[in-house]
Amino acid sequence: MPFTLATWNINSVRLREALVLRLLEEEAPDILCLQECKSPVEKIPVEGFERLGYRWRVAQGQKDYNGVAILSKRPMEEAGAVDHAALGHARHVAGRLEDGTVIHNFYVPAGGDVPNREMNVKFGQKLDYLRDMRDAFHAEAPARSILVGDLNIAPREDDVWSHKQLLKVVSHTPVEVAALAETQDSGAWVDITRQDIPEGPLYSWWSYRSPDWDAADKGRRLDHVWATPDIANAAHSSRVLRHVRGWEKPSDHAPVLATFDL
Repeated sequence: MPFTLATWNINSVRLREALVLRLLEEEAPDILCLQECKSPVEKIPVEGFERLGYRWRVAQGQKDYNGVAILSKRPMEEAGAVDHAALGHARHVAGRLEDGTVIHNFYVPAGGDVPNREMNVKFGQKLDYLRDMRDAFHAEAPARSILVGDLNIAPREDDVWSHKQLLKVVSHTPVEVAALAETQDSGAWVDITRQDIPEGPLYSWWSYRSPDWDAADKGRRLDHVWATPDIANAAHSSRVLRHVRGWEKPSDHAPVLATFDL
């Protein structure tokens, strides 16, 4: 049976519980992957999600920072959680569906403001995290897997509002783009969003700093849906829910969705 998957950096699941419920009611994805939950697992609000049919979940959390969770209408069991780069951060969790499909949910470090590991520890941590992701997929080639999340890199020129102006801005620097490409190649991952929407500007994040984000449209595609080659052709109907960025007290990210006929 086909299922629709959504990924969304929610920027605090407790603060924005109502927005998550609204998305689940209006779009009804079978699976929702959340990043930057900013909550210990035991304090994630689950009653409303369960009332809407999301009875299964896997999560990794910590107080006030990071945190990832997968909510599912389909039976799902935890399939691991890896602390890449040994940061001690809750940035990855995986769930396995009954048909064997594994869903990886990642929140890659943002990397701070200065794209230089000698001057900025956070940038070095980001590159180390991507290196460990790459090496893990090299060591054990994934199959029948989907990888989603806020990867905090906009790789293509049309994934940012101005390629030239953002070449030295963290999230679009050549070193980050190359590191993400190596990670993608290590698992032969297919960029499902761009498989479905191959041309034209496409963004999933707009800064809070912009007083009129919609009109300025200075966006970046930081949120991704990938799949292994064995199931990539089963994916379709990718879309970014840009209008969600305009909801009251929103996250600065918009949900990204794709459907899989599996």
